Amino acid sequence: MAKTTVKTADVRAKTDKELETRLSELRKEQFNLRFQKATGQLANTARVGHVRKEIAKITTVVGERHRATIAPSKKK
Repeated sequence: MAKTTVKTADVRAKTDKELETRLSELRKEQFNLRFQKATGQLANTARVGHVRKEIAKITTVVGERHRATIAPSKKK
């Protein structure tokens, strides 16, 4: 099976709207994976970690962008 890791550069290249959409998709998937794990139906346990890391990358980039827009206004 091929690795499905997302590169941070690919995340940075996306727009805010695309990141917001992808983040909501990943959170839904994470919920479903947790539910499958609890019921013993989860086949690919490594997917949980991949989803978690992708969520972390996206939230990091969104936070950086947010701080970049706020920082110039605070310097005044």
